[in-house]
Amino acid sequence: MGIQRIESVTYSVDDLGSCVRFFTDFGLTLVECGDTGAVFETLAGQTLHLDTLPDPLRREPLEATPTIREVVWGVDTPEELETLVRRVAKDRQVTTTGDGTHHTVDETGFGLGLALARPRELPGGGRRAANASGDVRRWNEPLEPVGRVRPLRMCHVALNIPKAGREEAWAFYTDRLGFRPTDIVKPMGVFMQCEGDDDQHNFLLCHRPDRASHNHVSFEVPGFDDVIEGGNHMIERGWQEARRLGRHTVGSNVFRFIHAPCGGRVEYAADMDRVDASYGTRVHETTPPHHIWTLRTNRDAV
Repeated sequence: MGIQRIESVTYSVDDLGSCVRFFTDFGLTLVECGDTGAVFETLAGQTLHLDTLPDPLRREPLEATPTIREVVWGVDTPEELETLVRRVAKDRQVTTTGDGTHHTVDETGFGLGLALARPRELPGGGRRAANASGDVRRWNEPLEPVGRVRPLRMCHVALNIPKAGREEAWAFYTDRLGFRPTDIVKPMGVFMQCEGDDDQHNFLLCHRPDRASHNHVSFEVPGFDDVIEGGNHMIERGWQEARRLGRHTVGSNVFRFIHAPCGGRVEYAADMDRVDASYGTRVHETTPPHHIWTLRTNRDAV
């Protein structure tokens, strides 16, 4: 079937201590930490790497650190992995490291990796659906705070690209790596889904800012309450919210963004649309509203 998920993301960072504190507060599991780098995991077994030193086997970042250096995509079988590596190696160098990851670059120059997916079974549970008159799902179960929010997985990555060459940039992912565009927003960018996942999008190439840069990485949490409580916890820990709580138009997920010391932003996300091939590709001549709703308040107005 091909690419199943994001397998890992690597950041080039300057202040390792601040970044480690950030992702610990964010709810990821720290599995390794040294003088020059650290590794975190999601509950699904994906890894997030923080590196302070250059890596001779990987392309240097396209913007000044801190920023994303590389996104590695997880493939379901060795045979599919070999096929995809052969496709990308037609016109660019591919370097293979001892862990079996194949490293190269995409059309824009972002670091791109391919590796076997190593999924981990996610814990069950989560909150029952909300009650409503005529549709009661929860009986005799008063709610308690979610408590410590633990992201389930990295669900999508968004990268900014220049407008020039944007068609070639996203065609590289669709033609060679098997992504399919779910929403093409002509003035802004292309949302894409990898073959092995049913999220409305796993990847966004956004040409609206007309420059190559890191936009955000999104982490799925079990539900609406986790988005709220996770964001509240980050604010209590001193981190800066990047956008008010809301629900996106494309993808329909509830979101909360936090500025990250590793560059760009990270997102708590829940309740994204799940789509299959019958969804097709929606083409938007104009950019849809960014959100269905965002939180508004006049409570603190003077």
